[in-house]
Amino acid sequence: MGRRDSDTAFLREYQKKVETKIKEHEISVIQYWKDRLGKLVSMKPEGIASLQLEMKKLSDMMENRIRILKKDL
Repeated sequence: MGRRDSDTAFLREYQKKVETKIKEHEISVIQYWKDRLGKLVSMKPEGIASLQLEMKKLSDMMENRIRILKKDL
C-alpha cells in the first residue's frame, strides 16, 4: 500500500505542476495578444480603412499562429 500511496501522491503533484505551467503559458499568450490589441486601440488612424487594415494584420497573425500550433499536434 505504501508504494501505491507514494505513486498517487507523485502523480497528483506532477499533475498540479503541469496544470500550473499550462496556466502560466496561457496567461503569457493572452498578455501578448492583449498588448497587440492595446497598440491597435492606441493608434490614431486616418480613417476606417487604415484601422481595418491593422485589424486584418492582427487577425492574420493570430490565424498564422493557430496554423503553426495545429501543425505541431
